[in-house]
Amino acid sequence: MPPSAAQPAGPVVLICGDDDFGVSQRARQLYQSWCAEIGGMDHETIDAASGNSGEALKSIGRLREALNTLPFFGGGKAVWFKDCTFLGDDRTASASAVTETLGELAQELKAFRWEGVRLLISAGKVDKRKTFYKTIEKLGAVESFVALSIDDRDWAARAEEIVLKKFRALKRSITDEALAEIVQAVGPNARQLESEVEKVTLYAADRAEVGVDDVLAVVSRNKQARAFALGDALGDRDLPRLLRCLDEELWEMETDRQKSEIGLLYGLITKVRALLFLKEMLASGWLKEERDYNRFKAQIERVPTEGLPTDRRINPLALNPYVLFKALPQARRWPSGDLVRALDLLLQCNRRLVSRGLDTELVLQQTLTQILRADTLAVTGR
Repeated sequence: MPPSAAQPAGPVVLICGDDDFGVSQRARQLYQSWCAEIGGMDHETIDAASGNSGEALKSIGRLREALNTLPFFGGGKAVWFKDCTFLGDDRTASASAVTETLGELAQELKAFRWEGVRLLISAGKVDKRKTFYKTIEKLGAVESFVALSIDDRDWAARAEEIVLKKFRALKRSITDEALAEIVQAVGPNARQLESEVEKVTLYAADRAEVGVDDVLAVVSRNKQARAFALGDALGDRDLPRLLRCLDEELWEMETDRQKSEIGLLYGLITKVRALLFLKEMLASGWLKEERDYNRFKAQIERVPTEGLPTDRRINPLALNPYVLFKALPQARRWPSGDLVRALDLLLQCNRRLVSRGLDTELVLQQTLTQILRADTLAVTGR
C-alpha cells in the first residue's frame, strides 16, 4: 500500500519503488509542500536520471554543490534529487566509482548541518543492502510505492482505492458497479486509472455521480481487459465470437512479447474455474442469483471461509467479486459436467502446447471448438 501523505519527520526523505507514477506524484506533492513551508526562491531540482557511471557522478557532484550553496536571501532551502536511477543493482549502480562516491556522500550527509535544508530523493527500485540507503533511513524517512500487479491478490482492492481517492479529489462519486467496471476495464495501472477517472467525470458533465453507463461509454479497455473478452465469449458459449477474439489475441501477440499462448490458455482455465466455483456456491446455498452488484458482493462477503483451500488458484474468494458477478448469468448456460470436461480439454491443450511442435493457433482453435460444440464435448483430443 502507498504511504500516507503526512509530512515525514527528518530533513531527508527517499521516495522509491517500481510504481513510478506513485513515486512521482508523492515526490512532487512533498517538494511543493516543503517549498511553500520554507518560502524563498532558492530551491533546486536536480535531474538524477543517468545512463552511465559518468553521468551518475556528475549528478552527485551537482547534489553536493546544491546542498553546500546557501540560499541567496537567507532562510531555508529544499533540494529535490529527482528520478535517481543508480540506487539499485543495475550496471551503473554497481560501478565501483558510483558505489564509492555514494558511500562518501552517505558520510557527508551524516555530518551535514541540516538547519533550514531539506533533501528529497526520488528513485525507482533501490538496493536496501547498500550503505547509502541505510544512511537515508537513519537520517530521515523512506517511503516505498509498489506497483499494482495482476499477480497480487488484492490488486483490485488497491485499484479501487486509487479510483475512489481521485473521485473524492474531483468532488464526485461513483456507483459500486461503475467502480468495479472501471477497475476491470483498466486493470492494474495507476496512471491510466487516474486518467480514465478524469475522462469519465468530464463525460458525466455536471452529474455528481458517475454510473456504469458512463464507464462503458468512454473508458478505454487495456490489453488485460480485452483479454477478458475471450473468457466472456467462452462463458456465453458463443463459438464464432470466441474464435474471432482468439484470432485478435493471437494477432496482437505478434507485437507484444508479454503475451503468450500459454497465458491465453491460463486465462481460459481461470474463466472455467470461476464458472465452476459459481455453480458449486449456488448449489451449496452460499449464493443466490442476484442482479444487483452490491447485494451480490454482500453475499460473497458472507461466504464461510472454513474449509476453502488456501491456494488462491483454486479458492473462489480469491477472485474479484465483480468477475464472479459478471459470470453469474453465464453459469446458467453450463452444466457442471460440461465445465469439468472443459477443464480436461484445456489441460490436454496445455500438454500439447508445451510438449509438441504443433501449430499453436490450430491447437487452441480445435480445443475451443471441442468445448463449445455439443456433439464433440466427449472428444478428448486428437
